[in-house]
Amino acid sequence: MGETRERVTRADVAKRAGVSETIVSYVINNNRYVAREKRKRVEEAIKELNYRPNNMARALKGKQSNQLLFIADHITNEYFSSIVSEMDKYAYDSGYLISLCANRNTPEFISQVISRQYDGIIVSSASFPAEYVEQFSQAGIPVVVFRRIRHQKFSGNVTMLGTGLYEGARKAVRHLIERGCHNLIYIDRISAKGHVSPPDDLRFSGFVDEMEANGFLVGPENIVCGCHSEEELEEEVRRRLRTGSQVDGMFGRNDMIACIAMAAAGQIGLRVPEDIKVIGFDDSSISRFCSPKLSTIRLKRREIAEAAVDMLTRMINHKDAESVDFDITLIERESTALR
Repeated sequence: MGETRERVTRADVAKRAGVSETIVSYVINNNRYVAREKRKRVEEAIKELNYRPNNMARALKGKQSNQLLFIADHITNEYFSSIVSEMDKYAYDSGYLISLCANRNTPEFISQVISRQYDGIIVSSASFPAEYVEQFSQAGIPVVVFRRIRHQKFSGNVTMLGTGLYEGARKAVRHLIERGCHNLIYIDRISAKGHVSPPDDLRFSGFVDEMEANGFLVGPENIVCGCHSEEELEEEVRRRLRTGSQVDGMFGRNDMIACIAMAAAGQIGLRVPEDIKVIGFDDSSISRFCSPKLSTIRLKRREIAEAAVDMLTRMINHKDAESVDFDITLIERESTALR
């Protein structure tokens, strides 16, 4: 048997930071002004001691922060900002404020989030480890997870929300095939660390399944992935369009990716939609203002936002919240038009 570690208390944090327990409480609850230098000492002590507030005791006392957190991969992404904007309306009407935070994927990040005592957390991240979601749940925090990976399962106080990624990807591929495309490529995300979408990623697996359902084999030549920047993605698309069998359809993981791919095609003299057809995902503003205008998949953002907040508030109030799945809408524009 290993040595049992005693639980770190607020008194331990106060002693390490050289402040009173009251100051520690103010910093943790973020409900009073604390001088910057003292706040910094408290935050450093919390991190060094790996202090985690007793969320269960707090819940038994009936205290709430009335704060929700939305964790996303890219907070500058128009899709995420618009979802949070919609969530804010419903959260505020329910007595909560909601914050948007970029996923940092570190144990320290999880500890910091838990220490801030959010009443509930919404996670929409393709790379957020399941073990971190479980840690939120074990800390007594209800979690709603936007389904990004196939066969995701969680224990405890976690509910899934399907936004339509898989069916959206299949419908996008089906649309290109119906428009006469026979040699399609999937343009994956840009990642500073060169990450690629795993086989069970909903958008990627939707692409693969619909291709195979229509008798097309999918190999490395059908995928552009691992690019670190927009410039690298543009160059890789140009290279792929110049080599191998002639590509006549491209499916971008999101609208920005699709627009970069469409620009790359134009740079080597390919016309959209006459020579090659392109479709994106998310129906962001760029899809309406690029030239030619981009066909895309529209998610039900307002309904998704309302459902996420409703599910979370039900869980916070110790009520059952069932998993929800939404369908999508195909938006046809010039980039896939028949000419």
